[in-house]
Amino acid sequence: MYLGIDLGTSEVKVLLLASDGRVVGTAGSPFTVSRPHQRWSEQNPSDWWQGTRAALFALRDRYPEQFAQIRGIGLSGQMHGAVLLDSEDRVLRPAILWNDMRAVEECDELYRRAPDLHRIAGNLAMPGFTAPKLLWVARHEPEIFRQTACVLLPKDYLRLQLTGDKVSDPSDAAGTLWLDVAQRDWSDTLLAACDLNRSHMPRLAEGSAPSGMLRPELARELGLREPVVVAAGGGDNATSAIGIGATQPGDGFVSLGTSGVLCVIGNSFRPNPESAVHAFCHAIPDRWHQMSVVLSAASCLRWVCKLTSTDEPTLLAEVEKLPDDALATAPLFLPYLSGERTPHNDPYSQGVFFGMTHATDRALLGYAVLEGVTLALTDGLDALRAAGTEVNALSLLGGGARSNYWAQLLADSLNTTTRKHGGGETGAALGAARLGWLAAGGDPAKVLTKPPVEIEFTPNARRHAMLRERLASYRALYRHVKPMFAPAPEADAT
Repeated sequence: MYLGIDLGTSEVKVLLLASDGRVVGTAGSPFTVSRPHQRWSEQNPSDWWQGTRAALFALRDRYPEQFAQIRGIGLSGQMHGAVLLDSEDRVLRPAILWNDMRAVEECDELYRRAPDLHRIAGNLAMPGFTAPKLLWVARHEPEIFRQTACVLLPKDYLRLQLTGDKVSDPSDAAGTLWLDVAQRDWSDTLLAACDLNRSHMPRLAEGSAPSGMLRPELARELGLREPVVVAAGGGDNATSAIGIGATQPGDGFVSLGTSGVLCVIGNSFRPNPESAVHAFCHAIPDRWHQMSVVLSAASCLRWVCKLTSTDEPTLLAEVEKLPDDALATAPLFLPYLSGERTPHNDPYSQGVFFGMTHATDRALLGYAVLEGVTLALTDGLDALRAAGTEVNALSLLGGGARSNYWAQLLADSLNTTTRKHGGGETGAALGAARLGWLAAGGDPAKVLTKPPVEIEFTPNARRHAMLRERLASYRALYRHVKPMFAPAPEADAT
């Protein structure tokens, strides 16, 4: 048996995988996000570990015999978060998360300090990335920065608790802006730009390689009978790709989680930072991937359900009953509830409903939200295509992928076949378990398979043409309201 641990923003999920590729079961623990100031987003790492322990014991209690046979563990996690540790490995402050937008000025500072940033890191400096966060800490919390002995990414903090080792992997480290992404190694130049050096960083290992062994006392507490290897693992998008077997050039997926990601695999480093496209390492050797990222996806659906006092199944059922002619008159929705990355790199952008009338009801608002997220992802695919990336079909992952209506809407807007796989909602946790399997000696040909296609959605030409017209209006709306997204006053960090 092999265990996958996926540390997300809203929950940690653990998954038990058998050596025949069958998912035995899953368990999870939820989290909340702290927003002490506007555009801040934080979590306490201790909550991650407590939640992980609770999920592990719940999984063990449900499947005691299978759980006891675990031989390898893999890790997946939300990217870009900054966990600051002192010389005694004590957490110095709450972790600053991927969707925290406070470090805008520090992005400009990083460009001044590291003119070669684009060439080395292959990505724009964005507030959500790790390096600008450390510049912000150095400026606003200098005593915390002085005490910082190590910076870990979220999943790597869990590894520290599991093994006692400080290790990361290239796929997750690529999201820090401290990695030479082509060389898959830390960049001394980029570290120095943040007044850091390699001593502040964990060592690196490929995602499918061993990173340490489960601490004996923890193994005994969990009831594991033999030494258990822990794989280096990967960032959540790379491990999601591993989970659906996206390992070869041209393979791709759309993830509809808290954020939305469109990812395509390649066999070389192909940066295109001008379009706010991300170029990262994959979680297996000799592979990279390009991504477009929208910061709010399925979270927009949860938001509009709360706004209209309903739940997702009820709202989706109402949307599906809308006549086709109603969709052309639905409001436009800009889904920028947490700012936006691809293609705007605009941390100040905000959500907007435009075009409401007395006839606008809850169902039309629900459709507008689904469409708005879909158009944002279409913006991203256009940016990938402008960079020379092509994809024939996209697998669907994440909670939003459960909706067949949304899956068809995506196919129509992207003009690309979309596919749902059996067990696709377990993507990142399944990918983490597969990496644990590889680290324990698994054969890649057996481990890195594609799950069977459950249902396929082909584009509708008429709907595609209509959605391209909507996309043109969507883009015009953003251009018109962008000047109104004035920077908020700086939060007081003292």
